[in-house]
Formats: sequence, structure tokens, C-alpha cells
Amino acid sequence: MTQRSVTVLGATGSIGLSTLDVVRRHPERFSVWALTAGTKAQELAALCREFKPAYAVMADIDAARELESLLEDLPETTVLSGEPGLCQVAAAEEADTVMAAIVGAAGLAPTLAAVRAGKRVLLANKEALVMSGKLFMDAVAASGAELLPIDSEHNAIFQCMPADKIRNPVAAGITRILLTASGGPFRTFSKESLDSVTPAQACAHPNWSMGQKISVDSATLMNKGLELIEACWLFNTTPDHVEVHVHPESIIHSMVEYADGSVLAQMGSPDMRTPIANGMAWPERIAAGVAPLDLFAIGKFHFERPDVQRFPCLRLAADAFATGGTAPAVLNAANEIAVAAFLEGKLSFTDIPVIIERTLAATEVVDADSFETIFAKDAEARVQASEQIGLLSA
Repeated sequence: MTQRSVTVLGATGSIGLSTLDVVRRHPERFSVWALTAGTKAQELAALCREFKPAYAVMADIDAARELESLLEDLPETTVLSGEPGLCQVAAAEEADTVMAAIVGAAGLAPTLAAVRAGKRVLLANKEALVMSGKLFMDAVAASGAELLPIDSEHNAIFQCMPADKIRNPVAAGITRILLTASGGPFRTFSKESLDSVTPAQACAHPNWSMGQKISVDSATLMNKGLELIEACWLFNTTPDHVEVHVHPESIIHSMVEYADGSVLAQMGSPDMRTPIANGMAWPERIAAGVAPLDLFAIGKFHFERPDVQRFPCLRLAADAFATGGTAPAVLNAANEIAVAAFLEGKLSFTDIPVIIERTLAATEVVDADSFETIFAKDAEARVQASEQIGLLSA
């Protein structure tokens, strides 16, 4: 058995911590080369003391100074900071596996660095593909990187497809991808009652343990919109071959339909350690610490069509993908700004799609012909979304 050396981008988030739990369970299989975080210096310091990585990186420079102070007595760990530090450890030849779990657009540059270095990239950062789609997949092909999806839905689809037909589903006889969604905490709320929901309510997901931003995205169904775009790039398909099914139990993580009428589904408890372990050990299977699935206790599965009238973010994402060019990058940037404003109490829940739609309308779409163009359009859209928030609250 060859031991894999792992860098975890976003180690203090829910995906990062779950990844390290899998590492902890299999010390003979995995070692940690580098750990990164945004601002949580004390949390990263504790992880460094346990896993003793060669490098620890804080995206925030002040947090990096704090981490250096906290790790003065741990000379084997070198502290770096900022995007250059993130990209350096993502591309370092000493690590063969990179867990890309930085939330949002901030994860694109280091994830791309790992791809260009030809790593096994475990992709939990959906925004990288949403923003840069074709360019990102072209970089994967050019470098020979091994891209394995970690989002529970995309990992489920991956598991239900022939390994050699991931990028050619038509050749595998696949007719549809059935992408499941929990529906979030407000699935049964009326359109009127959504106006008054609070950030605390939005972050209380009924099934999954996730960070604040992703929890809000799940509540608005933007998370499923981003996953729709991601699925199209990962599996080389189009939105008309992907159908979203709201499945409140979150046990069937997604399904793949074949030409002969067969539908293969991947099921499991809503625990991210399952797809993480699948990606880390692939093509082998290892224990992830997840309790066995008790179908007798669950009893029944339910499915509903998504309501894009109450949750328009799903429609906005599909429209942005259809528009193409830099539209998905603008969609993602506007959503990040709007969600942050909602979490700060500056915007109502139902205003999130309003800001996204207005930002898309006010921002010129151009060809996504380079990463520089995408980053520039991302920055422009953030300014525009902030202006729209100001106009809405004026």
C-alpha cells in the first residue's frame, strides 16, 4: 500500500475537518503535508499540533502572524500567508493529493495551482468550475491531473457511472442525471413567510452539517444551481440532461438513468466523510466512520419538483449557464456578496435572488477566454452587487 501525502485547503471548515477525520482513521494510508485556513489561527494551530504538517497557510496576513506566534515551539511547521502561500502548497511536489475545500471564489486560484501541478484533486470547491468551467477542465486535461468530485451529489453521480466514461456519458448509454436536493430548511414555507426568515434559521440545515455560506445557499437552492453548472462541466453534459429532484430525506445523493430504463442510485447517511473517503482511497473503499444506513428506520423516500417561483436562484443559475461566457462567474460573485449581506443582517432572505438578478442584468457578459478575464469580471460583479444592495436599502 502506497501512502498518500495530503494537502488540505480549508482545513478548519466542515469538509476540511471531515477530511482530517478520515486521515486520522487511516494513518498507514495518509499523511498530511500542508494545512490551510482563512482566519481561524487558533483552530489551525491545534490541527498543526496533531498532524505536524510541513506547512501551514493562513489566507489572512494578520492571522498568519498570530499562527506564527502560536506555533513558535513547532519548528517543523513553516507558516505562509495569502494567496501566494496557498498556491505554493497546493502545487508542492511533496503532496500528491489536494483536498480543495476553500469556500467560494477564493478557492479557484489554489485549486487551479493543484490542477496545473497534476495532482489528485478532490474537488469540494464547486465555485472553481462554476466560474471557469471550460478553462478549468482544459487545465485538468492538459496537466493530467486526476479530478475527483467530493460534493455528495457529484460523488454519487461519479459512483453510478462507468469509471472510463465519466467525460462521455452518451457512450455509456446515460440518458439523464438526476441531481437530488434536500430542499433546505424552508422547503414548506410560503413565499410570503420567506421574507422574514433569519440567518440563524437559514443556517440550521435539517440534515447536513455545513458552514454558514453553504447553508444559506442550500436554503435558497443556489447551492443546487451551482451544482447543476458543476455537473455539466464534470460530466460533459447540458442542463437539459440534468433534472433536479427535491428529496427531503437526503439519503439518495443522486441518480443516473440509462437508456435501458435502469436508474442507479448512490445512497448513504448524510455524512460528508463517505464521499471524502471515496475520493481519498479511490478506486478502493475504506472505512469512513459513518454509521450503517438503517432503511427500516427511514421507512419511505419522498421526491418533489423544485419550486423556482419560491426559490428563483435555481432558475438564475440555469439561465447564467445558458448565457455562458462570464455570466456564471458574475452569478457566483453576486451570490457571495448577497449572502454575506444577509448574514450580516443587511439584506432579507428574499432579496438575495433580487440582488443576483440585478447584478447579472447590470454586468456585461464577455467571453471567458482567460482566467484573468474571469477574475476581473468577478471583481467587477462584486462592486456591482454591493451597489445594488445600497440601492435596494436606500
